[in-house]
Amino acid sequence: MAGKNYYLLSFLPAPGPLGAEPPILCADYLAHLRDAPHARRLAEAILLSDDLLQRDAVLAGELETPEPVVLDAGQVRDEAPLPDVLAAPAEDQARKIASDVVWEAYFRHAARVAEQTGSPFLRAWVDFEVGLRNAVAQARARALELEPGDYLLAEDLAESTAEDFTATINEWSTAANPLAGQRALDQARRDWLDENDAYFSFGPDELAAYAAKLMLAVRWHRLTQEQEKHTDA
Repeated sequence: MAGKNYYLLSFLPAPGPLGAEPPILCADYLAHLRDAPHARRLAEAILLSDDLLQRDAVLAGELETPEPVVLDAGQVRDEAPLPDVLAAPAEDQARKIASDVVWEAYFRHAARVAEQTGSPFLRAWVDFEVGLRNAVAQARARALELEPGDYLLAEDLAESTAEDFTATINEWSTAANPLAGQRALDQARRDWLDENDAYFSFGPDELAAYAAKLMLAVRWHRLTQEQEKHTDA
């Protein structure tokens, strides 16, 4: 297995910095993992988060041509039911923000995949993502004089994180515009990945980390394209 992963990782081009054109598409990356089912399952759990971000953008009228890789087009456009793994229990249905119901279910699904596959990387990634998301939610709520607890999700999944998001939140909150603020958050994500990518382990976790880096590259390429469309208009 390590030899097969070594071949895959040696073949794959490195994702560039945020804003650079992605070296390959996420769908193509999953195709490369067809003979590595363990790594593919981890990658799908991670890439599903970008499909859900695209779904949020489509439903908000901010994205016209989504390119999901785990969900299908109907699910992203809310024309078909989401997978059962994204179904939330009845007690989680009452949320201030409706989409938080789906995101809560998503992070719990990703945490289950991490446990079932014994993936330290995926579990740590869930910790980090939940912690960062909740830090942003707290800052937004306080700025609007709302109750922060109403906007937090899956808090128990981030209990083990040692991350201090203060500097990132300060950079995000003082950014010149929303795009710059998003870049501050995603640069923090990329920095974390560079520090936790299981580099040279040649195990499934390194392939999962590659999926997370590639996802950020694809997301930023999509964001810059959408920005250019609006600027040209």
